[in-house]
Amino acid sequence: MTRPRKRAIIAAALLSGAAALCLARLCAAPPGSRVPLSRELRDRHGTLLRFTLSSDQKYRLWLPLAEISPTLVEATLLQEDSHFRMHPGINPVSLCRAFYSTYISKGRRIGGSTLTMQLARIIYRINSKTPAGKLAQMARALQLEAMYSKNQILEAYMNLAPYGGNVEGAGAAARVYFGKDAAELTLQEALTLCVIPKSPGLRSLRGGPSSELAKARSALFARWRSRHQEDAEKETFISSPMRLDAPGSLPLLAPHFTDSILADYPSVRRERTTLDLPLQSAAERKLAAYIIRRREYGLANAAALIVDTRDMGVRAAVGSADYFNREISGQVNGTQAPRSPGSAIKPFIYALAMEQGIVHPMTMLKDTPFSYRGFNPENFDGDFQGPLHARDALIKSRNVPAVYLASRLKEPTLHAFLKKAGVTPLREEGFYGLSLALGGAEISMEKIAELYAMLANEGRLKPLRKLESENISGGEKMLSPEAAYMVLDILKDNPPPAQSFRRDWTAGNVPISWKTGTSAGFRDAWAIGVAGGYVVAVWVGNFDGRPNPAFIGADAAAPLMFELVDALKGLHFVTGGERRPVPPGLTKTEVCAVSGQIPGPHCQVKAKTLFIAGKSPITKCSIHRQVAVSAVSGMAACPGDAKVVYKTYEFWPSDLLKIFRQAGIPRRLPPPPDPSCSFTAGISGRAPAITSPQAGVVYSLPADGKRADKISLSAVTDSDAETVYWFVDAEYVGAAPAGQPAFWKPKPGTFTVRAVDDRGRADSRKMTVAIAQ
Repeated sequence: MTRPRKRAIIAAALLSGAAALCLARLCAAPPGSRVPLSRELRDRHGTLLRFTLSSDQKYRLWLPLAEISPTLVEATLLQEDSHFRMHPGINPVSLCRAFYSTYISKGRRIGGSTLTMQLARIIYRINSKTPAGKLAQMARALQLEAMYSKNQILEAYMNLAPYGGNVEGAGAAARVYFGKDAAELTLQEALTLCVIPKSPGLRSLRGGPSSELAKARSALFARWRSRHQEDAEKETFISSPMRLDAPGSLPLLAPHFTDSILADYPSVRRERTTLDLPLQSAAERKLAAYIIRRREYGLANAAALIVDTRDMGVRAAVGSADYFNREISGQVNGTQAPRSPGSAIKPFIYALAMEQGIVHPMTMLKDTPFSYRGFNPENFDGDFQGPLHARDALIKSRNVPAVYLASRLKEPTLHAFLKKAGVTPLREEGFYGLSLALGGAEISMEKIAELYAMLANEGRLKPLRKLESENISGGEKMLSPEAAYMVLDILKDNPPPAQSFRRDWTAGNVPISWKTGTSAGFRDAWAIGVAGGYVVAVWVGNFDGRPNPAFIGADAAAPLMFELVDALKGLHFVTGGERRPVPPGLTKTEVCAVSGQIPGPHCQVKAKTLFIAGKSPITKCSIHRQVAVSAVSGMAACPGDAKVVYKTYEFWPSDLLKIFRQAGIPRRLPPPPDPSCSFTAGISGRAPAITSPQAGVVYSLPADGKRADKISLSAVTDSDAETVYWFVDAEYVGAAPAGQPAFWKPKPGTFTVRAVDDRGRADSRKMTVAIAQ
C-alpha cells in the first residue's frame, strides 16, 4: 500500500471518528437526565394541579434549556462560571488561583471548579475535597465535555443543581419557592436562586431569605449591573422582601383525579390534563355545600363527574365530599368505585329494545304482576300502574316493564351489551338473571358516564380521556343513532325534582335528558344527565355500603346533579343553542294515543311518535273495536238483530282491566252479551294467554309421597270473555271467571294445558311435572 493511500485512510478514519463523535453529542440525552423526577400535572388551561416528590423524595423537574428563564441561565453562568463557553471542562487559571489562595497564601478558601466540574461531582457523587477526588472530578469533567455539547451540560446543571433541602433543579426551585414556572422568574427571583447552589445549606429559602443569601445576591447584582446598565435602577427592588411559597403550600387540586392519573399513567411526568379547574372548583363547592345542607337526612358523602361528550375529556371529577375526612373514607375515589346503578341502567334496556324492533316510544307495556322463571319483579313503590306507554314506563322508572323488555332482548342481551361495553367486574349471565335489569351488577361512575355519553355520540362508545395528549377515539358502535336519539328524547321529558325549582331547563333552554337510580337496600343514589355536550353524573351514599332510606336517586342525587348543570351554564359551558340533530333513519308516525299501535278505523285519539323505519313494530290497534249493540236491550246484539247501533269500545286484557278496577279508573268497556243469544266460536278478539303454568319451568312433586300443593292455572283474557275453561290433555279440570285462577292437582309426566274462553278462543302450553330427587 502506498504512503499517500495510507494517509488517506487514516484521514478518513479520523474524520469518521470525529463525525461519529459529533453525531453522538448531538443525539445523546443530557448527562444525568435519567434521575428520578417529580411529576407535574396541569389542567387544560395550564394551571398547576399537582407537583409530587420523586421516588427518591426530591423535588426535581427536568426542563429543556429553552423553558428556563434566560435571565436565570445568564445569572447562573455569571455566578458559577463566566468562562463556561470557552474552556474544555476545566479552567487552569481558576484552579491555580483557588490552589494559591487556599494552600499557599492560607487566605480565603475559594473554589476553582467550573460548572462542568460541579456537574461531574453531582452526577458521579465525587468527594472533591480530597486531592484524589479533585483529580477524579477534573477527569470526569473532561469526559463530559467530550461526550456532550455545552448546551446539554448547561441544561443538566440547571436541572440537577442543589437549591436547598430536597429541592434540586431550577424548575423545581421556581415551583417550590415562588409558585411559578422557571420561565416566568423575575430578575430578583433569578438572582436569588442562582446564588443558592454555591452554599445551599446557608442560603436555602426554606425559612425565608437569610442575611447570607441577601449579601450574596447583592454582590451578584453588582456584577450583573456592570453588564446590564438598564437594570441599574433596580437595586432597591432586588434587595426588597419576596413572597415565597413554601414546599408545604404546593397545590393539591382535584386530588382524586390527579391520584388516578398518577396511578393509571406511571410513565407520565409533565402533562396537561383534560380537567377544567374553574369547573372543578365550582363542582367541589357545590357538592360540599349540598352535603352540609342535607346532613340532617344522613347524607355525608357524594361523588360527581362531568365529561365533555365531544372529546370525552373529564372536565371535573370529585371523588368524595372531603378528600381529607377519614370518617367518610374521603380518599376513596367514588368516580372509580363500582356500585349498583339501580334504575340508571334502564335506558340501555329500552335502547336495545328499540334497536331490536321490540318497542317504539308509544308501545303499550304492562305494569302488572309478572313472573319469569321464578323471578317476580316488583316496582319501587310496591304498586302496579297497569298499561303504560314505553316512554312513560322509562320516565317513571317502572321495574316490571323493564324486566319484561330485558327478557325479550336477543343479540345482544343486556348482559352481552354490558360485557361489550367493558363493564367489569361482570359475572356470567346466569348469575344475574333478569335482576341485571334492576342494577344487579356493579358499575363505576366512569363507566356509566361513558355509556350515557354513548347515547349522546349516536350510539358509539368512546373511552374517557384524562390527558390532553391522548388520542380522541372514533369509538365502537353499540347502538344505532336512531335508538340512542329516541332514548335521550324520552329522557328529556323527565320532570326536574321538586328541589330544582330555580331553573326551567326544558323551555327554550338547555334540555336535560336524565335518569335516576336507587340500589337495592337504599345503599346508592344516582342521577345521570346529558346536558348540551356534557354528561353529569352524581352518586350519593356511603363507601362502606351502609344503607339509608334517604338514599333515593330522585331525592338525594338529582338535586345535586341539577346544581352542577347550573354550574355548567353559569360558566358558559352550555347555552340555549345546543340541539341534537335528528338521525335520518327516524320518522314521526301517527299512532293510536291509547294503544300506541297503528291507528285502526275506530281509534278516536291519535298521537305522533318517533319511529325507526324497518325496525319499529307495526301492529294495528286492537284496543278499540266496533261492537253491534242492541237498540232495545243495550247489550251486545245477537246475530240477526234488526235494530242495532254500532259503538266503539275498549277491549283490555283481563290483567290490565283488573289493575284499572283496583285503581278505580273507568274504561269504556264492551257491553255484556245478551243471554238469549247463541254466540258461535271463532269470534274475533284476543285469545287467552296462559300465564301459569310458566313456560320452561319444571314443577316438582315431593319424593316422600306427601300431598303436593295444587298448581294454579291462570290466563290473561280479552275483556269480552267472562269464563275460562281449563283442560289438561283430554281431562277437563274446571272453569273459572275471567281473570281468576283454577287449580289442578299435579301428577308426574308431561302434559298439554289448554285454556278456552267462552267465545271459543284458546291457548295451550306444555308443562312438565317431576318427582324431586
